[in-house]
Amino acid sequence: MNASAKPQSALAAVTERLSALHPNRIDLSLDRMHRLLGQLDHPERKVPPVIHVAGTNGKGSTVAYLRAMLEAAGLRVHAYTSPFLVRINECFRLGRADGGRLVGDDELLAALEHCERTNAGAPLTFFEAKTAAAFGLFAQNPADVLLLEVGLGGRLDSTNVIEAPLASVITSISMDHTEFLGDSLAAIAGEKAAIIKSNVPVISAEQPREAMVVIEREARRMRAPLFAAGEGWHVSVERGRLVYQDDRGLMDLAAPKLFGRHQFDNAGLAIATLRAIGSLRIPSAAFETGIVNAEWPARMQRLTCGPLLECGPRGSEIWLDGGHNADGGRVVAAALGDLEERVSRPLVVIAGMMANKDAGAFLANFAGLTRHIMAVAIPGEANAMPPERLADAARSLGMRVGISDSVEAALRTLAGLAYEIPPRILITGSLYLAGHVLALNGTPPG
Repeated sequence: MNASAKPQSALAAVTERLSALHPNRIDLSLDRMHRLLGQLDHPERKVPPVIHVAGTNGKGSTVAYLRAMLEAAGLRVHAYTSPFLVRINECFRLGRADGGRLVGDDELLAALEHCERTNAGAPLTFFEAKTAAAFGLFAQNPADVLLLEVGLGGRLDSTNVIEAPLASVITSISMDHTEFLGDSLAAIAGEKAAIIKSNVPVISAEQPREAMVVIEREARRMRAPLFAAGEGWHVSVERGRLVYQDDRGLMDLAAPKLFGRHQFDNAGLAIATLRAIGSLRIPSAAFETGIVNAEWPARMQRLTCGPLLECGPRGSEIWLDGGHNADGGRVVAAALGDLEERVSRPLVVIAGMMANKDAGAFLANFAGLTRHIMAVAIPGEANAMPPERLADAARSLGMRVGISDSVEAALRTLAGLAYEIPPRILITGSLYLAGHVLALNGTPPG
């Protein structure tokens, strides 16, 4: 085993041990978290000022914009995000004057093992252990801001132990994880809105009315100033540029580097957040610099190099997106529609999903764009949806369906078809699938 592989092997071992401490991967509760943080001498009270981000879709992209804007302003920014795509290190970014870096293997191993020793075998989910380790890392490393992304829901999520953040941010809310969060938008919004803290500004993306009513009610209850899209601030696309407006004025900015109309909304939410925090003074130029520099893998990411390009039809485009619910599919389909208007190509969707997702609702978004779906399994995931079940959902929508053993096999099948124009290929349906693709392609997040 080479030297670089040893820490990753040790990380895999501690991850396996910590994952065995609780019978369920997800068990929403704050009791175990409070106990462990108390035993660790409360690192969550020693972290830099926090911007807390919840929501169904767009959390990661919004965090990416916030980080890029804050770093463009010269600030050191920690970030905690989930899930990771290829390596667990992706969840922990440590702020530095030069823009920050992912946590190193040895640092992360030490933080996880410290939590493991302190916990002493008590029941604990892996996400709780990981979050406690994150607080320890962020408390030990100085920075100006910590961007903290909720893992699941909000009310009982392990990150919801921060008592007085700089701001509470709520991205777009839609139906997802109903087995944990409830079977209505109002119930799900209630879980998300529970990150709102007393007298702390809450900044919300545009929401379905059913969700916004819940957010407004909770903001009033907590006496938290609410800045909602469409009311407190507005974002629009004009001549391909991002136009942002609130009561402090108007900004005409370059388009986001991240592709898709929904990325204008995510960037607008990040701008609104930073303008709502009175203690931060962000130069105007930093907003545009952040918008054009922000990167977030597996969100309408075009693969421009790597061995997978050699598997598909010559001259084809390959795009990757981790969307996995109906609303995520909607914004990706809209982005593909924009691409089609620019350069028309036949579209093929290679899809793999987890078993608890609504494949029909997700794939319905693409019914008007393509009639060709390739269903694949997600390697190494016990809870992945069987490709045959995904294929049945596509057939019920009138789509032509193929089933392949792998993404590479699907691409090779497409390479054998006669296309007058090289196709546009979207690989989508799961962040787990997206991570597998990035690893397979040799292009993991850095």
